[in-house]
Order: sequence, then C-alpha cells, then structure tokens
Amino acid sequence: MNTKNLVFYDTETTGLHRDYDQIIQCGSIYTNKSLEIKGKQNIGSAPSPWIIPSPKAMLTHKKINQFNSNISHYQMMRDIQNQWKEWAMDSPLIFVSYNGARFDEEIIRRQFWSNLLEPYITNTNGNGRLDLMLMFHNIAAFFSDEISIPLHEDGPSISLTLGNLASEHGIDISDAHDAISDCEFMIGLCKVIKDKIPDVFDSFIKISTKDGIRDLLNSDDFLALGEVHSRYTFHYPVVFCGFDNSRPNDICLYDLSFDPDEILDLDFTEINKLIQSGGRDKPLKKYKINKTIPICSSQLLTKKDHFDIDHKELQRRAEIVRSDKNFQEKVSQAMEDRIMNFPEPDYMEGTIYSGGFPSYRDKDLMQEFHLCDDLKQLIKISRNFEDERFRIFAERIICTNHQGDIPDDILKRNEDLIYERTKTDGGWGSIDKYLLQIDELLDEYKDPEDIEILNTTKEKLLSMKK
Repeated sequence: MNTKNLVFYDTETTGLHRDYDQIIQCGSIYTNKSLEIKGKQNIGSAPSPWIIPSPKAMLTHKKINQFNSNISHYQMMRDIQNQWKEWAMDSPLIFVSYNGARFDEEIIRRQFWSNLLEPYITNTNGNGRLDLMLMFHNIAAFFSDEISIPLHEDGPSISLTLGNLASEHGIDISDAHDAISDCEFMIGLCKVIKDKIPDVFDSFIKISTKDGIRDLLNSDDFLALGEVHSRYTFHYPVVFCGFDNSRPNDICLYDLSFDPDEILDLDFTEINKLIQSGGRDKPLKKYKINKTIPICSSQLLTKKDHFDIDHKELQRRAEIVRSDKNFQEKVSQAMEDRIMNFPEPDYMEGTIYSGGFPSYRDKDLMQEFHLCDDLKQLIKISRNFEDERFRIFAERIICTNHQGDIPDDILKRNEDLIYERTKTDGGWGSIDKYLLQIDELLDEYKDPEDIEILNTTKEKLLSMKK
C-alpha cells in the first residue's frame, strides 16, 4: 500500500462532554509521507448560545478570546470539513490525533453531524485514522530502549501525556494546549519514531485503515499487543482468532500466553463465557478494527525477552490457533451472539449512532442547505427534512447564523433550547455550579493570567443567566 499524506489535528473545547460541549478551536496540519508540512489551518469560533463553557477547560487552553469571535460554530465546522476535503483531493488521507479515539475523533464527528456535514470523513473514501497515543502504548511496551518514555512524577509508572512526551524528546511545549501547537508536537514525535524505528512507524501507518489491519491480522507471524493501564505497560503475544459476522469491525485476539491445548477444545458454552467476561487476564481479547489497535508484528521486535515464553514456542502456538477452524468458528459465533445493550440517549445530540443514517433525500437537502444564503429558502429546506433531528439541527443553524423573518415556531424551539441548557442542570453542565466553582478557583489561583481567564469566564456565564 502506498503511504498516504497525513493530517494531524487537535481540538480545544468548552469541556469534556462529547455530546454537549463544543469545539472552539481546531488546528490541522497537512503533511506528506515524509512529514514535511504542506498546509495548515488554525480556526476558532464562538460557542453557540446554549453551550456552557467549563471554567477548568478554559483554564487549560486559555481560549477566552473565542467568547467574542464573530465566527459561528457552523461556519468553523464547515470550513474545517471543506479544508480537509480539499487536502484529500490528491489522494486519501490518514487523520492523526492524540487520544482521538476517546475524544477528538468523537467530538468532531458529532459536530460535523449536528451541522449537517459528513460525519465519517476520517475513515471513508479511502481515508484512515491513527491515534498516536495508542501507538505510544505499543512503543512503551516494546520499544522503550529506542524511544524514551517519560516517568510519571519520577516513576516507577510512566506518563503518556502529549506534553510530557514532547518535552522528553526536546520539543518546546511552552504553547501546550493550543490546537495547532499540539499538532506540531505530534509531528515532532512522529519524526522521532520515524527516525529511530522506521519500520514500526510504517506499520502503524499501514494499519490506519481497516484493510491494513486485516492484512496484519492475517499475516503469518504472531503479533505483539502493547497496552498501558494505570501508567504501567502490559505485553501480550496474540493472534487473530475470530470476528463478529454481524458487526465485522469487532474482532477477537487470542493471547498466546495461554497454552492452546487448554483452551481450543473448550465447548461453545465455555468459549462464550470467555467472550462475555473479557478482561486483561483472559485468553480472548476483543478489539475494533475501525479504531487504532496498539499492535505490530513480532518480527519488528528488537528484543526477544518481552514475554515469558520463547518466540519459537509462541509462533508454534500461533500456528495451532490459526489452523483450528473449529475454534475460530466457536469464537466468531460467541462474538455474534453477544447482546449489545446501549442505553437510548435522552437527548438528540447523543443519537449519532442510534438514529440511523440520513436518507438520500436528506443528504441532498443538506448539500442544498450549505450552498444557500437565502433565509427563506433555508427555512423551506429545514421544513423538508425527513429526519426530525436534521430539521432541528437546521433550525439551530438558522437561528444562530441569520437575522430576519424567522417563523415563530422555529424561534420558540430555539428559545426553549437555550432556556433548558442555561437555566436547568443536566449533562450539559450548570451555570450556577460553574459560578461557584469559579469563586473557589479564584481563591486558589494567584497567577494574573489565570485570574483573568476565570473572571472573563464568569462574565460570560453571568451574561448567559440574563
């Protein structure tokens, strides 16, 4: 597979709730496969009127200037997607984030979606995605001789925060928690990896797509899975052993630390129990191939003492597991038989995965909506969405971005949203609780910049109470 160009991206947000908080800065840097910079985008926006900024989030990234931005959230998200699509015109991209699988990827996906934009841009049309933090899980477990890993408070545990890793490798972090700076830190760390363990870097680039991870899973050699839990590394020799037919992104790995002779002949009931229980100390480990798996071929390991078992024995066990089709069928059936109970979201923002994909008609209306500047036509488009969620999202965009003769029912729904989110407590936060928190933090913090951030955030919150 030809190595693709990369987009490193990072977000700064009003808080940490993926459904209710909002991106207020996004930095993106476009590079070629040699990590030479070809383009940048650094863009911010004002939070929408119903978004309550968290004081602690504002202290972290210091983006209080965004409160007065004349760029709306809709404008910013549309510009981000347009830029990414422009960069992808030459060839598909690999989108690189740090801890993106847990946060950045999820919040940007939700906010594309709630602005009627294509939510899955980072892993469709040949694009791939790579969570650099999970790559460092593998590096910390197997390549710490080549790539220095910082200690947490002098050890013995390690720290995988982006800032600490960058500092460990001589990267200036004086502007940490700025989205574009964090992208530069990621590029700097990738250069270190590419220079010191190039084959490992190339391997992670390859497994940024589902086809790439499938190729690795189906390779002849056993694989090295590295994880970090509670700041400690764990090493697992594994081999692919099954997948969920009904959810083909869900796969299962067999931990070769367990003698196959003791596991492969278990009946289906016992296999099913192992699949249902999971856990780090079990022989079967479940992963998703549409997210970064911190794994590489055992052939890339520069040391042979990561496991308690000799590599030849591990390879022998891998071949036994790989050749036992009956065991793989039992694992795959157990994976498919799982009942996945996800609670129904209480609010529309949480229904990105549960409410179904847009119809072709709604997709066409979205495209028409983005191309239109006429208020009357935008209102007409919003009325015609088949999915109520997209109608409501369109109404929010209209009320936030346009002034003029907006129908009373649309205004009323928008006013009700703002009232609910600013006058009541919920997953979206609480103005009154945040104001109390600010007063406590003002007693604690002495730095003039921190005090200014807290006071400015307090003014913002008080203005939302009116």
